[in-house]
Amino acid sequence: MLTRLSIKGPTATERMHTTLLKYPQHSNFKIGCSNLSSNMSLYQRFQNRVANWSRRRHGIDMEPFTITNRRIYILPTKLGLMYAAIIFAMALGGMNYGNNLALILAFMLGAMGFVAMHHCHRNLAGLHIHTLANEAVFAGQLAHLQLAIGNDSSQTRFAIQAAANQFASEPVRVEVNNAAQLSLPQMTTKRGWLCVDRVTLNTNYPFGLFHAWVVLHLEVKCLVYPKPIDKRDAPPPSPLDRHSVHERRTGNDEFSSLREFHAGDSPRHIAWKAFARSEELLVKQYSSTAATAYILDWDTLMSLDIEMRLSQLCRWIMDAHQQGIAYGIKMPGLQTPPQLGEAHRQHCLSALALFGN
Repeated sequence: MLTRLSIKGPTATERMHTTLLKYPQHSNFKIGCSNLSSNMSLYQRFQNRVANWSRRRHGIDMEPFTITNRRIYILPTKLGLMYAAIIFAMALGGMNYGNNLALILAFMLGAMGFVAMHHCHRNLAGLHIHTLANEAVFAGQLAHLQLAIGNDSSQTRFAIQAAANQFASEPVRVEVNNAAQLSLPQMTTKRGWLCVDRVTLNTNYPFGLFHAWVVLHLEVKCLVYPKPIDKRDAPPPSPLDRHSVHERRTGNDEFSSLREFHAGDSPRHIAWKAFARSEELLVKQYSSTAATAYILDWDTLMSLDIEMRLSQLCRWIMDAHQQGIAYGIKMPGLQTPPQLGEAHRQHCLSALALFGN
């Protein structure tokens, strides 16, 4: 009797284990693959591939951009697929039982679906898109990117919505020969320019049976300031002669103007007569030319890293501006004299946001 011998080779798991033992430099391969699969789903990777293909095909869109028919994509929604399935079942039942009323109803509902598809597609065609100036925000806040939508056709456009990076705007209505403004929220995590180079404009009008969209490759950006730290240490005052700067502070000198009430203001400086007239809390400001000016020096924060220095300088700028004290900034590549005003504040914060870029 012959005995049948079976020789089994190593399994795939054993071969991988042997390879990792033999080549330890490749031991991170499995970890990298698992992180990739966990951080990016299959659907997200498919979306990125489609978006990259669309960008290679169309390139960067020039403003103002007009949406043409060839740029619009349209697919049925889940509700639309259910609607089609019901019509198919109704038509099948009508043919099986010879029910003419069921067939007529099925054909009428099918015709309504085709009309809805036509209106959904036309709801985007011919719109003019261009970007607007965006207000700067601090890191960690929501930035609101502004888009203007113009409609010079004879049809009102309904339920137009913008989306990018899993955030969507509120749907807007664009009247005939008019324009509407979309505010697209975006989360900010770090300072510098927040650039969104791909925005999707979509609509489900009129019945939600179809979803039409167009991918816009526009340069939409917003400046993000450093996040100010919570610690409120006062900056060291500089012994400068500030007779040329007219500072405003809350004191007992000559009355200068009124400003909004902030938490921590003394009740003795509240303008109660103005509150009785307008029901708005205002604080009296007094002028003086002998107050101390601040020079916010980068070199005084040697113990902190770069980002913490920028956050501390940002906090000092915000506090000095709120208190009405003149301040200047001294850092690598920039030195400004002490000044007041919103323009000076924006200039200093912009320098912090773009430091190193």
